[in-house]
Amino acid sequence: MLRVVKPEGFGNIQLEEAPLPDVGPRQILVRTRATLISRGSELFRRYNQEQAIDPDIMGYSLAGVVERLGAEVSEYQPGDRVMVVAPHAEYAVGDVGSSEARRMTVSVPDAVDDEAATFIPLATSAVLWADTSGAGPEDTVAVLGQGLVGSLVMQSLRARGVGRLIAVDATELRCDFARRFGADEVVNALETDPVAAVQDLTGGRGAEVVIDCVGGNAGIRSFEQAQQMVARGGTLHLVALYQGGPLPLDSSRMMNKRLLAGILTEEPRPQAARRAAQLITDGTLHAEEMITHRFPFREAKHAFDLLWEHPEQALGVLLCWR
Repeated sequence: MLRVVKPEGFGNIQLEEAPLPDVGPRQILVRTRATLISRGSELFRRYNQEQAIDPDIMGYSLAGVVERLGAEVSEYQPGDRVMVVAPHAEYAVGDVGSSEARRMTVSVPDAVDDEAATFIPLATSAVLWADTSGAGPEDTVAVLGQGLVGSLVMQSLRARGVGRLIAVDATELRCDFARRFGADEVVNALETDPVAAVQDLTGGRGAEVVIDCVGGNAGIRSFEQAQQMVARGGTLHLVALYQGGPLPLDSSRMMNKRLLAGILTEEPRPQAARRAAQLITDGTLHAEEMITHRFPFREAKHAFDLLWEHPEQALGVLLCWR
């Protein structure tokens, strides 16, 4: 089979031949139809590294069809459509019944097509991040960053019924998507000071919850701004990673406020994945509308380059494997 790899060298995305993986007793072999590139982790933890990256972590959002069953698998049949947390490759191995995130397998509802199904892993995290935030109907929530993660978090918060949603981003494309997907207010950080804008929109109080989804190079400045946006007694929830340096925690600004990081709920991830799939099914999460580019898998290098060089042009970028 062919798979996406990143040998030594910045941005050195290639395809290589690899043996078809073996299938254990509680595993399935899946023939890939589509994979989604997650810009944050795949660029800032894979693409931009000088060292070679383990092919097993080159991607984690795959949709396909069951090809072969392990000896102890009765939950699936050949031809069933599934999502697997697995790398970009023509074939993937999924674990059946496991609660581990890696190689987790979830059935894809009939109403969700293969392309939308690739969003289930990120959507799963998004609903868990939204739950962790504790945001409710009385809260104003500011979500910083409207890439894949920030957009799905914002949409998941909308599903929770939070009082007011403020989306912040520095690209017009993502600001436009935020308006379409339910933000009550949208702040373009290239056109206005986002801290001043959030303060103005909240009557000087700040937001009860601020969720920072800006990773990578811009994440250090975003985290600094997030601390200035949180209302007294409010919560700053850090979701973003890979900022490339220490984050500046201003103790004077964070007094009498809460700082959360990541996912702190106890819901089993497979259960949350089924919940995320249902939100995609009923249109609460606009997965299909988030797709801006589709590349044949043999053009994987071009797809990654686009996301690195022109983030203002893209949101959901797929590799098509059939």
